Amino acid sequence: MEDARDIIAEFVDVHRHYKMGDNVVRALNGVSMQVQKGDYLAIMGRSGSGKSTMLNLLGCLDRPTAGEYRVGGRDVSRLDDDALSDVRGREIGFIFQSFNLIPQLTVLENLEVPLFYQGRVGPESRKKAEYLADRVGLGQRLEHKPLELSGGQQQRVAIARALMNDPLFLLADEATGNLDSNTEREILDLFDDLRPDGVTIVMVTHNPAVAERADRTLWLKDGEVEQLIENRRDAAAVTGGHE
Repeated sequence: MEDARDIIAEFVDVHRHYKMGDNVVRALNGVSMQVQKGDYLAIMGRSGSGKSTMLNLLGCLDRPTAGEYRVGGRDVSRLDDDALSDVRGREIGFIFQSFNLIPQLTVLENLEVPLFYQGRVGPESRKKAEYLADRVGLGQRLEHKPLELSGGQQQRVAIARALMNDPLFLLADEATGNLDSNTEREILDLFDDLRPDGVTIVMVTHNPAVAERADRTLWLKDGEVEQLIENRRDAAAVTGGHE
């Protein structure tokens, strides 16, 4: 039996409808799903399946038309903009396809940005940024700026930045979409390396090979959950084929 305390994100009969003139677009239509602590969930579906809508709802960038979205056991569906922004900043770590680093700042400064907006920059935040940079293999690049790094290194910075607030989960939007196959494998290996730390990952992707690296894949079709697949992950798959 599942322990409710381990459920960190949950959709309960979530609908998201949009009015387009006289028509109503049912982007999500009665979706229920759970993300548990330590989970690694991939979300897939064809264009128009509802992936982007689901991503926006998971990231508290939008609200359901009906149903509940619970984060850390709290229904955030009806929060006002300020409260929803606070949930985004404190509970969710975002990883984007385009990295979204600030080019004028160093690696260390980019990592401190999330805490800067919360007024928490100081010796402790600097120590944490240094630790996370080292954790993602960039401990020697703290004073470099994004344009001095490869795409894979920039994405490692973005992953470390997403972890700065100790979020309940990481929300990765096509996190390897701008990377070549070798660098993509390195980033997916890094996700695997973070799992023993208790990191929870929700990844939206169009790539079946990337989705297979997750524990489970949720397939959307026409705004509904088509199926939820348990992925088999042997040692070779987890390490990208390396011993």
